[in-house]
Amino acid sequence: MAESLRSFEATLRRHGTWPLQRALPSTLQVNVGKLCNQACHHCHVDAGPNRTELMNERTAERVLAWLAASPSIRRFDLTGGAPELNPSFARLVSGARALGVAVVVRCNLTVLFEEGMQWLPEFYAANQVEVVCSLPCYTAENVDRQRGRGVFDKSIDALRLLNALGYDSDGSGGLVLDLVYNPAGASLPPSQVSLQAQYREELERLFGVRFRRLLTITNMPIKRFAEMLARSGEHGSYMGLLVQHFNPETVGALMCRDLVSVGWDGGLYDCDFNQMLEIPLLKDGNPQTLWTIDAADGLEHLTVRTDAHCFGCTAGAGSSCGGAVAPVAVAAGLA
Repeated sequence: MAESLRSFEATLRRHGTWPLQRALPSTLQVNVGKLCNQACHHCHVDAGPNRTELMNERTAERVLAWLAASPSIRRFDLTGGAPELNPSFARLVSGARALGVAVVVRCNLTVLFEEGMQWLPEFYAANQVEVVCSLPCYTAENVDRQRGRGVFDKSIDALRLLNALGYDSDGSGGLVLDLVYNPAGASLPPSQVSLQAQYREELERLFGVRFRRLLTITNMPIKRFAEMLARSGEHGSYMGLLVQHFNPETVGALMCRDLVSVGWDGGLYDCDFNQMLEIPLLKDGNPQTLWTIDAADGLEHLTVRTDAHCFGCTAGAGSSCGGAVAPVAVAAGLA
């Protein structure tokens, strides 16, 4: 286990899955900044109301030009912070939709009630934006403990508002609403399928709320969550948990294979987690940006950069921005 803790690459080599190479990218995920109306304990971005890092208009226009030059990209994923708080947010959404690309927004739900944000729900619907909303539990106590007092009630109000606009349980009308679960502490998520059934039953019974899918995401041992682990003395045990539950069946579906992550300043990364750790995507040994590579096809076949945090994406049923990546988890001890 000690060797595995030192090297994710060594674990992949033992399982015959190294090198980890990029495919032709199909998803462009853009972090438009660290400004957020919340400051959640588990946040790997270390986002909050006082952060000043924001994508400027010049970089946003370069994102759209890069998207137009990359026909393999069919999914445009906007994240933050709260991406809606960036002044270029609406321009990015409408620009991508004009190119015929599906748009996903990572929404914390409470941002819909921030001053000046009342237009957001109808804007989402008019542009058929897929809304992926964080709701770490279906009880107020657990959500408020992780995200702040009153967040749960606001989240339920926002979900009802989206339901009323046509964001429904199956997305058949073109309006897709997914929820995101992450554990409250140093544990792996339960089965995505069984937890989704629980969420669906409880949210509809208690609040009349409907959604399409629940995505389970493992807390990554970086930034604010890593600091919390260190304070509680759980960092070593949590890393051991991730390593011991390494699942080789997750490797082929890792999001870093076909996703490109763009930072608020235009830097390119293999994933959002590498971005937060400032591990840039390399080509010929050099960090890449939106201005050093003309389009997504220039990234195909490059080797993904990895480190110990990557065990978070390969533990159990695996984890990605799209939820679990393997049909089932595996027993401990495979690393």
